[in-house]
Amino acid sequence: MLCVSLMPETTAAALEGLAEAARAGVWAELRLDAMREFDLARLLANPPCHVIVTYRPRREGGRYDGSEPARLEVLRQAARLGARYIDVEHDALTGLSDVPPARVIVSYHNFHETPADLAAIHARLAATGAAVVKVAVMANHIFDTVAVLRILRDARTPTIALSMGPRGVITRILALKFGGFLTYAAPDTATPVCSWGVKCHDEAGPGQVSLAEMRDLYRADRIGRKTLLYGVIADPVGHSLSPRIHNAAFAETGLDAVYLPLWVEGDPAAFVRAMREFEFDGYSVTIPHKQAVMAAVDEIEPLARRIGAANTIQRRPDGRLFATNTDWTAGLAAIEAVVGAGWVRGKRALILGAGGVGRAMAFGLSERGALITLTDVDAKRAGALARDVRAATCSLDRALGRPYDILLNCTPVGMHPKTDESPVPQEFLRQEMVVYDAVYNPLETRLTREARAAGCRTVPGIEHFVRQAVEQFELWTGRPAPVETMRRVVIEALRR
Repeated sequence: MLCVSLMPETTAAALEGLAEAARAGVWAELRLDAMREFDLARLLANPPCHVIVTYRPRREGGRYDGSEPARLEVLRQAARLGARYIDVEHDALTGLSDVPPARVIVSYHNFHETPADLAAIHARLAATGAAVVKVAVMANHIFDTVAVLRILRDARTPTIALSMGPRGVITRILALKFGGFLTYAAPDTATPVCSWGVKCHDEAGPGQVSLAEMRDLYRADRIGRKTLLYGVIADPVGHSLSPRIHNAAFAETGLDAVYLPLWVEGDPAAFVRAMREFEFDGYSVTIPHKQAVMAAVDEIEPLARRIGAANTIQRRPDGRLFATNTDWTAGLAAIEAVVGAGWVRGKRALILGAGGVGRAMAFGLSERGALITLTDVDAKRAGALARDVRAATCSLDRALGRPYDILLNCTPVGMHPKTDESPVPQEFLRQEMVVYDAVYNPLETRLTREARAAGCRTVPGIEHFVRQAVEQFELWTGRPAPVETMRRVVIEALRR
């Protein structure tokens, strides 16, 4: 069940929020500590939806700083008037006593960290006999979500467990997958306070996702034990439109699956290993993890091994992880859609960037017979790739003094939010040149805009992005991808 967290200031605003929750078919958590005034009789005499009443003190992250006996008496009154559940802090449970006919949620909050003894804390709360146990802890790294997901999966008592903050969002989306009693969402009228790939809100709880995104993007209210799990591994992850394109594809084809933004800082291989117990069915991998993630898999497609980078991981039926690379096939298909099959043979290609996409495109162009020159801010990395594909390498300044038939930007230069940047000066672009840009956010980069003005044929990053996502979808699911839906979703998102 989804539960929207309401933090109104007045009784009138609270009544409006409860009515909206009822229309949406969800529960409502009513935070009395956020209200300047409240009339419990009006609020709870005939509530339109199930209501959880909370009166959170400052010591547990709330706003109430008055008398403790007075606070607990308000909660007792709320129970008598019709609240479905009363949420009370673990250190105030004995003072509250029983509150029939309402049921008690006993809660523990830690806004600083995920304690190492979280499982023991949950066990102590479960032993109190409360109807529902709630633990909400801060995730300082995505690895902190492992302890929370385990509690959800293994709990024998009805449990609400979540990791707060943007690094813990996956626990909010996946709560029902692992048996959570409910999961919270922010009202759609709330103002986002952070932006990293989902609309996050910190007012009621750090990292809450809007109700609209929980339902429309992630279909969190329909997630269950059999829902398949996918996600994009990135650092940062806010620029990625992969959750939109893949979740739209799952919805279009009727698949019981969800695709998540996975903000992985540090070693991506360690993250993949940590998530094995939760049986993710596949991953997309992007900047900067395409090379390091390969250490976590059991099998690597031969060309992906030669490239030394993977952007796609699939979990086989036997649980083994298989890595491949759809970047080079998607990139070349996007180029050939503009110039024609076989055009690249014998052409002079300048590739900017020797990272994951650059490596993939270098191997792909080498396979098709192009004459390649590489440049990268890391000369050592460029040199290593040049040896692998028998290409030339030089500094960008030197490269700009030479003629090329095709320019490939495989760097993040020009990516949102730094959309005023271009990897090359405009005077380098000539009418007969083909210009490929792997950047897809924004829809039109400064490079492709200036290239088109110079009379170049351009290959926008969206074509590469959609094609590689299509290949991923079909590898994971064994079904034809809804290509036009996937392209439409990306274009709509980039035009907002």
